[in-house]
Amino acid sequence: MARRNNLLIFILTIGVFGILNTEMGVIGILPSISEHFHVSVSKAGWLVSFFALGVAVSGPTMPLLFSGINRKKVMLLVLGVFVLGNIVSIFTSNFTILLIARIIPAFFHPIYCSLAFTVAAASVSKEEAPKAVSKVFIGVSAGMVVGVPIASFIASVTSLQMAMVFFAIVNGIVFIVTLIFVPSLPVEERLSYGTQFSVLKKSITWLSIMTVILLNSSVYGVYSYLAEYLKTVTNIPSNTISLLLFIYGVANIIGNIVAGKLLTKNANKFVASFPFILGTVYILLFLFGPFTLPMAFITLIWGILGGVGGNINQYWLSSSAPEAPDFANGLFISSCNVGTTIGAAVGGLFISEMGIQYIVLVGILSLMLSLVTILLRNYMYSPTKQLSV
Repeated sequence: MARRNNLLIFILTIGVFGILNTEMGVIGILPSISEHFHVSVSKAGWLVSFFALGVAVSGPTMPLLFSGINRKKVMLLVLGVFVLGNIVSIFTSNFTILLIARIIPAFFHPIYCSLAFTVAAASVSKEEAPKAVSKVFIGVSAGMVVGVPIASFIASVTSLQMAMVFFAIVNGIVFIVTLIFVPSLPVEERLSYGTQFSVLKKSITWLSIMTVILLNSSVYGVYSYLAEYLKTVTNIPSNTISLLLFIYGVANIIGNIVAGKLLTKNANKFVASFPFILGTVYILLFLFGPFTLPMAFITLIWGILGGVGGNINQYWLSSSAPEAPDFANGLFISSCNVGTTIGAAVGGLFISEMGIQYIVLVGILSLMLSLVTILLRNYMYSPTKQLSV
């Protein structure tokens, strides 16, 4: 049983890597897409922004719609949609068709990721669930970080089409191993849509949603401009910036492993301490931004905390609505995308008004607000004061 569960979690991890790789990997080939399809780089960027918008819109609803269907069949459907979208992307010469081939899979993205977290948590005991979910998060981090340089390298060495073949191969392999090795996963107790929607009546759910939005804003409101910060404030060359971004990505994966262990202990206290820890890192980032070696160390620690933060977000929302895990994970995915969008937008305003060196204020402000929602939830959800307003 343990071996089967480990194999299942490994397949889910590779699966979310393939999904996130398709979403984020295109960032590394935007200049090639711009040149190949004869569009501006900003227009090519629609492939990223429209995908994220599709995920944010479908996050709460699509997992809900498919929540009563055998989970293996749903996984195969989503992976099939991604493979077909990848194949169309390889052969099309029309940018509009390429955009459509990206947008359609985006609506199915939350279904697979939501199921991956739910199935991983359900495959082990309740106490070990955060650890199992943290393993799946390794695939999320790897897909967001590793896919970008790999796709860029393939496109530079071979062609744009071969980079897209890479996306298709990863998803195709996961489809095949899911078909062969993943057992049938029927839904034992189908929840009505009304039952799942009812979690939105609880104040604990909305506090958790606000926390996830704010925590994700605190990370990506700053991280989105890390390359520019390193270039302008730290004043380091582009190849060193690439190295530090890679360090951040690897550290992010380490953070997933660390978070799984910490969340299996006293989760509420650990989550409440997170804004203080990350806030301290941002203060150090502001003080030592001009210095290369301190920035390398700060980036490493920040990357670990970024991975931890992702796990905290998933745990915080799923634990607020354990009676509707698929819907809760869909809310998590959507809330993260909203937080990323808000953080990046506010970060842009801070940069235009105050300068890039003050970007850390976006993170610190978001953390201060998140601490309020975290402490309020801890108070309301304490063993002696369980309120369901």
